[in-house]
Amino acid sequence: MAADRGSGKHGAEDPGWGDWGTRMKMNLLVIGADGGDLNDASRHMKHYLDNTGTPMELPVDKMLTDNQGFRTYTEKFHLLGNADTWREQALAEYEKNGGRPVVMPVETPGEGYYFNDADPNWYYAVGGVQSNVTGVVTVVPGADGKPVVGLDYQVNVWDRYNWDQGKGVTIGKFEIPDGEPAQQHRVGLAQEFNMAGSGPVKHYGVGSGAAVPAPDEPGRAGERSDPGRHARDGGGDIDR
Repeated sequence: MAADRGSGKHGAEDPGWGDWGTRMKMNLLVIGADGGDLNDASRHMKHYLDNTGTPMELPVDKMLTDNQGFRTYTEKFHLLGNADTWREQALAEYEKNGGRPVVMPVETPGEGYYFNDADPNWYYAVGGVQSNVTGVVTVVPGADGKPVVGLDYQVNVWDRYNWDQGKGVTIGKFEIPDGEPAQQHRVGLAQEFNMAGSGPVKHYGVGSGAAVPAPDEPGRAGERSDPGRHARDGGGDIDR
């Protein structure tokens, strides 16, 4: 899936009264989404309306924990879909080296994954993302002299926050018609921004029969119960 093209040039048009009305509705939606436990969707929309264009870090482990479909896709496509090939390549190098340890960097191609509206939090927070896995395959002699193959890896996710021209938003009683969120960027009242993040390094015993490691517990960062959230967001004023 290709990266989104975006809504066009920032501030290319002058805002009208309708655009200011849309901004007011989107600010109300930020509050409503946060109150409805759509914390990531709320935080990303707020950053869009803050109009800075600065990048945001994606909490990759939280995405994998929240959305089982994304976790299953990552495990099957990026990890298990390549593990046997990586193992064979590393073992071949191990034999070629006469049984000396092997370190082999690996990386999967960036591929797209789209969150659907069954998960409204991540659907509105990111929509579709690009993801891949980077890591290192190692082969060392085990206690019995047989080679042991391991993979130390990270899951990487990136995208650009923007609104498709034909996309609107409906969360609960809040509804903003198609095209209006994207218009905020073109009239300079909001600004698209890049998003990226990497999970912590995990170890997987390739060929050991062990399960793929679970994501780390995401904790409370960014949630309503996070005591440091307002300080990081600049306080409780939504429309600054």
